[in-house]
Amino acid sequence: MIRLGAVSYLNARPLVHGLDQQTNRFSLRFDVPSRCASLLHDGAVDLGLIPSIEITQRPDYHIVPNVAIASIGRVASVAVFASRPITAVRSIAVDRSSRTSVALLRVLCAQSFDIEPKFVTLEPDIKSMLKRCDAALLIGDAALFTDQDALGIEKIDLGEEWTAMTNLPFVWAFWAGRPGVVGPEDIAALTAARDAGVKASDAIATKFCEGDAEKVEIAVDYLRDNISFTLDDPARAGLKKFLEAAKDQRVVQLLPPLKYYEP
Repeated sequence: MIRLGAVSYLNARPLVHGLDQQTNRFSLRFDVPSRCASLLHDGAVDLGLIPSIEITQRPDYHIVPNVAIASIGRVASVAVFASRPITAVRSIAVDRSSRTSVALLRVLCAQSFDIEPKFVTLEPDIKSMLKRCDAALLIGDAALFTDQDALGIEKIDLGEEWTAMTNLPFVWAFWAGRPGVVGPEDIAALTAARDAGVKASDAIATKFCEGDAEKVEIAVDYLRDNISFTLDDPARAGLKKFLEAAKDQRVVQLLPPLKYYEP
């Protein structure tokens, strides 16, 4: 049995659709992105849906081909919420849950916003974050469902900013693990789960936000319009450019070649 560690956010649900029923092949647990990476690094899971920056930590890791959480343009679920124009921001509270989003923010601050803010790691509570800092980075469901208009603040979408700067998609996460932990049949099962999950995205969103009609509407549109679940050639190019930019900004020290499992 292959132990899977998946992200607990809405955007991961189409990728794991039905995998909990394949108990002869997979076991499945959910955690925040940084925890998924830690579990994989520690050997507590065999395959993790890890933030893309984590691939730089283990040069032996292989990526499951053609399956990812990606976006081109507006992503909606990774954003900086600011109480002043982004070019005037001097401090940013960052959510400790995702290293990829923090790395992307550092790249954008240097290459797009032209600022050098102080980063303060805090729990993802928008009001307390903005009491401490000029802006706050939120990811996942917290970012997706925060109403910036009601709070009187600006939302700067990091996916949108990345694509505007590079004309490429951004890859937020993918399945990765050590060599040999999955074979062609396992990859086919993960790909089939993705395909089924994309087809069932409206139902997945409705169940995830059950009882809240406003959130259901947001979630349905999000899975339809903002998230891509394919690691195609443009996405691979975006991933490569991001990792190179992260190295240029000294966010990561090493840039091992990307390796993919054979399908």
